Amino acid sequence: MKILIVEDNLDLSEIMTRALEAERYIVETAYDYTSASRKIGDYDYDCILLDVMLPDGSGLDILSELKAAGKRESVIIISARGSIEDKVAGLELGADDYLAKPFHIVELLARIRSVIRRRQGGTLEITAGNVAIRPESHTVRIAGKDVSMSRKEYDILHYFLSRSGHLIKKEALAEAVWGDHIDQSDDFDFLYAQVKNLRRKMADAGADVEIKSIYGFGYKLLSKE
Repeated sequence: MKILIVEDNLDLSEIMTRALEAERYIVETAYDYTSASRKIGDYDYDCILLDVMLPDGSGLDILSELKAAGKRESVIIISARGSIEDKVAGLELGADDYLAKPFHIVELLARIRSVIRRRQGGTLEITAGNVAIRPESHTVRIAGKDVSMSRKEYDILHYFLSRSGHLIKKEALAEAVWGDHIDQSDDFDFLYAQVKNLRRKMADAGADVEIKSIYGFGYKLLSKE
């Protein structure tokens, strides 16, 4: 899960970043309207934590841009402006939730889990064939048995299961698992190595789905023939 924090308070942004990384999220940050607008235009996120009052613009305008572009990121508005009017304006623009400052980190984490779960259809488990993951515990079961995976192997599998049957470009996969700007890397050897290890573990565990290479494009998670 990749999260963008749009927050001009550097101390608060750092606190949220540390807490989210401890929960195994990939975290990117933007401190003003300009950088936030550029990031949402260039990259995709699972959830955006959006401050309303930014130094050079309004977070509500960021939200409008997001929806106008047809992007599907979950958005939680985080703002000291706690009036009913601000909450209504954000929700009517398409925000998924609204959290007024100050807040406890445990509540923020619970809100993030809630909006992401709703995005996934309310399920606590994501499956494809006999492969299942439980995002809240970061556990994997294949053919009814627990399978141990490294963090990156798990993150890659989560990305594929969330998009089963979809063509996935290697650049998009690298961004989702390693963070923004990784697409500017000279090569993707680090990605190929992790996918190779994941394929081997899935095959050894008896998975009835596999990660297929689509030459010149990327990958797709498909049922074994």
